[in-house]
Amino acid sequence: MASLTIISPCNSSSSSSSSLFAGSSLSHKTVGYNQSRSRTCASNSFKCNLPQPVNIGNGKPTVPILNERTLPKFLESAQMETSVNRNGAKLKVFSGTANPALSQEIAWYMGLELGKINIKRFADGEIYVQLQESVRGCDVYLVQSTCPPANENLMELLIMVDACRRASAKNITVVIPYFGYARADRKTQGRESIAAKLVANLITEAGANRVLACDLHSGQSMGYFDIPVDHVHCQSVILDYLASKTISSDDMVVVSPDVGGVARARSFAKKLSDAPLAIVDKRRHGHNVAEVMNLIGDVKGKVAVMVDDMIDTAGTIAKGAALLHQEGAREVYACCSHAVFSPPAIDRLSSGLFQEVIITNTLPVAEKNYFPQLTVLSVANLLGETIWRVHDDCSVSSIFQ
Repeated sequence: MASLTIISPCNSSSSSSSSLFAGSSLSHKTVGYNQSRSRTCASNSFKCNLPQPVNIGNGKPTVPILNERTLPKFLESAQMETSVNRNGAKLKVFSGTANPALSQEIAWYMGLELGKINIKRFADGEIYVQLQESVRGCDVYLVQSTCPPANENLMELLIMVDACRRASAKNITVVIPYFGYARADRKTQGRESIAAKLVANLITEAGANRVLACDLHSGQSMGYFDIPVDHVHCQSVILDYLASKTISSDDMVVVSPDVGGVARARSFAKKLSDAPLAIVDKRRHGHNVAEVMNLIGDVKGKVAVMVDDMIDTAGTIAKGAALLHQEGAREVYACCSHAVFSPPAIDRLSSGLFQEVIITNTLPVAEKNYFPQLTVLSVANLLGETIWRVHDDCSVSSIFQ
C-alpha cells in the first residue's frame, strides 16, 4: 500500500531547530493571514514547524483542496508579528497548465487570487490563450514549469507572454520553477545544439522582461538570458525539513552523486553544521546511462544524504546509493529539487535503497509515481516571497525613473 508525505511551508518557534543548524545562517520570512486574507510579513528569520503529513485514505494521499473557501492549515496557522503594507493592486499572478497546484499555493501565500485566464487546445494541438481580465499597466507574473510535456508547456508559456505583451502589461516576469532545457547548456560533442540558449532567446523575444527560476542545472544558464534573472535555491526548504529529523550532525555525511555537483553538495554541507563531504565518481557512456566507479570519502556507519538538483531516470543516484551501502553507510537519503521521474525512476527509488526520497513540488507528481519513501516539500512560500520582493523593487525603481 503506497503512501506519500506532503509537507507544506509553515512557521514555528525557534525550538524546532535541531543541532544540524548549529552553524547555519539561513534567513527566511513568515507570513500570516487575517480573515480578509490580507498579506503581512513577519520578522527576518524563522524556522518551519515540524511538518505534518497529509491524511492517507484508502492507501492514497489526500492533497488539500485549494479554492475560495478552503485555506490550507499551514497558511491559516501562520502568526503575524510585524506588519508591512504592500499594494497588490498592480500585481497579477497567472498560472499555466503545467503545475496549477503550486500556482494556487503561491497565490494563497501572497494573499492574492490567481488571475483569470483561458487556455485551451484545438483539435490539431494548437494552443489558445486569452486573458480574461485587464493587465494594462500591471506587473504580471506567469507561473509555468517547462516540465513534461516540455515542448507543449514551453509553447504555452511563450503564448502567455505574447498575450500579456499585447494586453499592455507594464512588466512581464516568467516564473519557471523547473527549466526543462537547462541540461543542454553546453556542447559536449561536435555539431550539438545549445538548447538552453535557444529557449532563453525565445522567452526574451516573446516579450518577457524578467525570469525567476529555481535551481538551474548550472549557473551559466543565467547568462543565456539578455534580461534580468532571479535564481532562487530550494536548499533552504529541504534543510528546514532535515532539521526536524532526529539525525545527529556527527553521524551525517553529505554525498554528491557526481563530480559536477560538488559545489552544490559543499554548500549544502556547510549549512548542516559543516558536515563532511563525500563524492561518487562515475563515468557516463550515454544519455541517461551512468556507471559508478568509486567513492571519495568515508561513509561507514554514517547517514548519507545524497544531494542533486534533479532526479530523471534515477540511474545516477540509485547506483550511487548502492555503492554507499557497499561502503558501509547506515542509511541513505536522497534530496533533490526537481522530480522529473522518467521511467524506470520509480522502480529504482522504491527498491529499498533509500530511507527517504525528499523532493519539492517544482514539478507536479503524478499519483502513479507515489511510493512509501516519498516526501514532497512545497516551495510556494519561497517563490511567493521572491515575487513580492521583485515587485517591491520594481515599484521603487519606477518611482525614481
